[in-house]
Amino acid sequence: MNNGLLHAHSGLRWVFLFFICFSLILAFTKRSAYGKREQKMALLTMILAHTQLVIGLALYFISPKVQLVSGFMKDAMYRFFGMEHFLGMLVAVVIITLGRKKALLAATPELSTKKIRLYFSIALVIILMMIPWPFRAELGGAWF
Repeated sequence: MNNGLLHAHSGLRWVFLFFICFSLILAFTKRSAYGKREQKMALLTMILAHTQLVIGLALYFISPKVQLVSGFMKDAMYRFFGMEHFLGMLVAVVIITLGRKKALLAATPELSTKKIRLYFSIALVIILMMIPWPFRAELGGAWF
């Protein structure tokens, strides 16, 4: 079960990154129009973020990379997966959700586009920092 969830979490990472980047491209190229297409992309991005969060929470409780024992903060891998990755991604999902909600409630389409740009950009930076990339060898990450 752990292996299947891990592969699903890692594979959906790429789908989610595509959607958030595409949402940002739409927001940066559409200066004034925040139409149905942009709203659907933002919604799909938020749904994927929440899906990743649910899968990640399941992994948090069954993964051998999360050991919440005495002294786990001294080990880089246990600290990353037990605290840094979890909290960083949780903050990013909250920011994505707030950004989409504020964009829907904005008074003008221009303000909606600005909200998506701001919130999704901040979330993307946090997400890129918190992914266990393969070049961070001490974390044991993989491309897929």
